[in-house]
Amino acid sequence: MFDHVAPLLPAGALAALPPPLATAAFDPSLPFALTTPNLHPAAALSGTAQPVVLARFSTLAEAMEGAISAADALAPEDGTQILAVLDREDRLVLAGLAASGGVAWCHPVKDAGEARSVVTEASALRAQSLRASDWREADLAARLRQRAARLEARLVDPLWRAFAARALQIAA
Repeated sequence: MFDHVAPLLPAGALAALPPPLATAAFDPSLPFALTTPNLHPAAALSGTAQPVVLARFSTLAEAMEGAISAADALAPEDGTQILAVLDREDRLVLAGLAASGGVAWCHPVKDAGEARSVVTEASALRAQSLRASDWREADLAARLRQRAARLEARLVDPLWRAFAARALQIAA
């Protein structure tokens, strides 16, 4: 879902994360995982690219705060990255675009009809991206893939849609 979107965190970024995120450990019993896409070419080509877990949290609010801490740790030259919060079963709970200093959360789709239209639009953007690559327009292809990934970030699991929408209302 989040393939080839933005660069990985810099090599030392995990070490540079603020203490709550760096020590939020990887306790598998905690229900919410803050993740970023795995953009390693070998994993993408093999179809085994699992998201990279940055930290685990006991509540969605803590995971959202962890995402903000991770965004604060990003340097301006790192660009925009997608951060996603997944539950124990790896279902998408919430996703956002992180840049130096903040996270812009993607509002989840409201229903299956909206989800279908998002999937259709994202698929069209990915097809355009492939054509742009064929035309050797690498920058355009990357922008189209990133737009598709931002749309797909709205595809919150149906179980979490109402909860995530309410969490965003409270956070606003």
